[in-house]
Amino acid sequence: MSPAAQLLHPGHTPRLVVLDDDPPPRLGRLGGRADVVHVRGVEALARELPGADVLLVWDFLSDAVRDAWPDGGPRPGWVHTASAGVDRLLFPGLVGSDTVVTNARGVFDQPIAEYVAGLVLAMAKDLYGSWDLQRERRWRHRETMKVAGSRAVVVGAGPIGRRIGALLGALGVSVELVGRGARPGVRGAEELHGLLGGADWVVCAAPLTEATRGMFDAAAFARMRPGARFVNVGRGQHVVEEDLAAALSAGRLAGAALDVFAEEPLAPGSPLWSAPGLVVSPHMSGDTVGWRDDLGEQFLDNFDRWQAGEPLRNVVDKRLGYVPSDRTED
Repeated sequence: MSPAAQLLHPGHTPRLVVLDDDPPPRLGRLGGRADVVHVRGVEALARELPGADVLLVWDFLSDAVRDAWPDGGPRPGWVHTASAGVDRLLFPGLVGSDTVVTNARGVFDQPIAEYVAGLVLAMAKDLYGSWDLQRERRWRHRETMKVAGSRAVVVGAGPIGRRIGALLGALGVSVELVGRGARPGVRGAEELHGLLGGADWVVCAAPLTEATRGMFDAAAFARMRPGARFVNVGRGQHVVEEDLAAALSAGRLAGAALDVFAEEPLAPGSPLWSAPGLVVSPHMSGDTVGWRDDLGEQFLDNFDRWQAGEPLRNVVDKRLGYVPSDRTED
């Protein structure tokens, strides 16, 4: 039986609290099966959490859960976040509780992989340079990089990282996956520094944990070869941003692309906007048309499982900070 479902009693109508900045789709299907309450902000959430059986964190960029979580007493038995990353939920009160946490693992794999592949092709073929020259009405022939035969290091061996590796592999790129620990087809984190020097592309798609926070700093960028390019679709806190800007300004990297940042939205005065060779996008790599519907369907599938007392999908190991890859329900 699902641990969260054990909290229910016969005849009890479960109370679902939804933290939403933009009301999620599909929840109308729960009519008659659940008491659904929508809240915004810390104060409203704090009032509702003690009476909630389930919390859906639809506004996954909010820190309200951390600020509103009960110190003791009743609390939700299950928290689901509509994001792949769970770092905003890994505060001591929730980690130390018996509350089950699930995430949106699986929804964003293909879109993010496509986004990374698009960046690789755009940078290799200098599409950004072509656009700049077109606006200047300049005809300047260049030679560009051949993607097939190049080498990539993808940091993060979960579903997103594996999908990125598969898509780059289809383009003829030789890919090394780096995970927390070594296993067949995956290098251990301790091997990363030795791999950076041979990579044309370094892609970060790792979960944010204390071990990965700030992992791409001046020392890491110095290990990359001068023609390498760096892409981050993980979390902004993986990168020491001033070190990346310095590496680009000094010409130690050929280019980079960031879809995530330490502070979002990126401040208008940030030097990253004008860092040479840097592509900035507003945390959109996984957001394709219909993605909210996909997230809603995924949650409803898990709600059906929870209400039936069946094992939940995408159960996060709160100590590790992600869903272990050996989870059989995934």
